[in-house]
Amino acid sequence: MIITRTPFRISFAGGGSDLPAFFGEEPGAVLSAAINKYVYLTVKRRFGGTFRVSYSKTEICEQLADVEHPIVRECLKAAAINAGLEIVSIADLPSESGMGSSSSFTVGLLGALHALQGHFVTQEQLAREACVVEIERLQEPIGKQDQYIAAYGGLQFLRFQPDGSVFADPVICSGETKRELQRRLILFFMGGARSARSVLSRQNANTGANRESLRQLCALASQMREVLTTGRDLNCFGYLLNEAWRIKKSLEKTISNSQIDHIYDCAIGAGALGGKLLGAGGGGFILFYCEPHHQDRLRRALDGITEVPFGFDSQGSKVIYVGEDQW
Repeated sequence: MIITRTPFRISFAGGGSDLPAFFGEEPGAVLSAAINKYVYLTVKRRFGGTFRVSYSKTEICEQLADVEHPIVRECLKAAAINAGLEIVSIADLPSESGMGSSSSFTVGLLGALHALQGHFVTQEQLAREACVVEIERLQEPIGKQDQYIAAYGGLQFLRFQPDGSVFADPVICSGETKRELQRRLILFFMGGARSARSVLSRQNANTGANRESLRQLCALASQMREVLTTGRDLNCFGYLLNEAWRIKKSLEKTISNSQIDHIYDCAIGAGALGGKLLGAGGGGFILFYCEPHHQDRLRRALDGITEVPFGFDSQGSKVIYVGEDQW
């Protein structure tokens, strides 16, 4: 039996430039961080040759082709698994809420399948294989940032090249700067889990018209990294986050809505310097940058919306248990 633990993520700026429609023409860049909220995948050989897959529902299938969960089915095909398996997933956060859950699931499952077969794989290989499963095999209209931050963990400046390669550059900053950044970030869950497919499909189609805005988001990601590496006034990070959200929500009209705009405006009025909706848009989690002495006022302003405490994850996807087969 194998158990893997793979982090969810928060992204700060550059989303959209990791889509092939953009980075196929010019380099993209995203500033992103893995957090200590995880999806756990347990994979075990199953007696009798059938497949049992347990997530929000439970499937028991005689043949791999009958498995309904698309990521599970394609990961098993990619790993050339034909014998029966039992796969169980447990997550700290809900799916389809803007935290990169599908890519974390994919990375974690691929890691578990490799470990079950006795294979060591690098973070780069895990991320690359997850991109193949989601983008090439399943034709999801998504980018590459989520697979890479899930595999690598940490606080990363991700660069996407026209040849399809991705460079994961750790943000080099002092421990004090990283701790202070974490202290000033507050995460809330608004509800309204949704599929990112429709939003990202429209955003993909509008890449040409949005190219200049996406360039600005790449530049903001770079400036935010510079704030961290130089250790200067961290409030600049909050102001840049606010500017990145202003540009991001202009990319496609369904990224935000009146409810999200109201929540955001209330937070700014309560002292937050910036923030953004996480993921493709439409609902889920929203992140704010707020100085500690204003945070209680921010919580009161957003009373009724669930706060989710979190910290940064430094390890990325990893195998946390290897057990012996019982037969």
